[in-house]
Amino acid sequence: MKKILALILGLCLIVPVISIAGCVGGGNSQPSNNEKPSTIIIRTTGATFPKYQIQKWIEDYQKTHPNVKIEYEGGGSGYGQEAFAKGLTDIGRTDPPVKESMWKKFLSTGDQPLQFPEIVGAVVVTYNIPEIGDKTLKLSRDVLADIFLGKIEYWDDERIKKINPEIADKLPHEKIIVVHRSDASGTTAIFTTYLSLISKEWAEKVGAGKTVNWPTDNIGRGVAGKGNPGVVAIVKSTPYTVAYTELSYAIEQKLPVAALENKNGKFVKPTDETIKAAVSAVKASIPNPTEGYKEDLKQMLDAPGDNAYPIVAFTHLLVWENKNGKHYSPEKAKAIKDFLTWVLTEGQKPEHLAPGYVGLPEDVAKIGLNAVNMIKE
Repeated sequence: MKKILALILGLCLIVPVISIAGCVGGGNSQPSNNEKPSTIIIRTTGATFPKYQIQKWIEDYQKTHPNVKIEYEGGGSGYGQEAFAKGLTDIGRTDPPVKESMWKKFLSTGDQPLQFPEIVGAVVVTYNIPEIGDKTLKLSRDVLADIFLGKIEYWDDERIKKINPEIADKLPHEKIIVVHRSDASGTTAIFTTYLSLISKEWAEKVGAGKTVNWPTDNIGRGVAGKGNPGVVAIVKSTPYTVAYTELSYAIEQKLPVAALENKNGKFVKPTDETIKAAVSAVKASIPNPTEGYKEDLKQMLDAPGDNAYPIVAFTHLLVWENKNGKHYSPEKAKAIKDFLTWVLTEGQKPEHLAPGYVGLPEDVAKIGLNAVNMIKE
């Protein structure tokens, strides 16, 4: 009997302790003030033309949105389109507008793709000629085309010297090595489209596209680099090279850029002012984002005007309308919409632009904003 009473007394003493412990433990089931919300990861892949601008936007945006992590992988416009089609990336990036065949591939997923411009950039011609250093090389339309056709072999060719009297005596008798992209590239598409506009021979013999057969490869004076970074790395380390790349890469790597002859016969270097002059000189006809393949890459190239730089182009974003939650969760769709809205508004302001890029005209940015609002959460 005494043992039973002792056991009952012991239980009575334990119960209050359990109750107190339960109250304390229950507090841990509530979210702590120090507990961070889950991080949303947005993946974006493709064009290297806007690389430095994308990096700038990501850095600036994440300062005020620490719970969103944006991962950027380049690979070129062709890779960006393929990754987007396969659902390997949330946001695709492509310089030239998507062609109808690829657009149909997007549609076959059962979702609606949306394409719209994100920023304006310029393709430049850069070079490494030790004898002239960072002095500006002028290139007329016919000379530019013939260099990349392989018809002009040496840097001291009389045609180059004639349009560069200030540095003519310094141009060396060295073979011109042409550096181009090895991957499917939007920068290549822009540059070769421009060459097709200014040279009938280029248009007939080579043509335009994300990849082409470079004439200089056939005569042993062509070298390929992967991405814009690969191209500028070769130019920087290899004397007597010439290449095309995006302006921001030339600025970042401190490479000289050529003054190109524009439609009005003026030699113009790429600057904020000459890029803006080109944009304002053309009526950008952007199709509905649901029919992005209808956009014409040629629309901004070779713009008229004494101060217009001739190789200017949009680079584009690809996102999904997300029908029935096909590609994005509600949380990810909301995060993508917020990020892209910021890109098309705050991100277009000078303080958020990387060197070498120009913000979109307001009416073009509005097209993108309308597309972003179509994304279903």
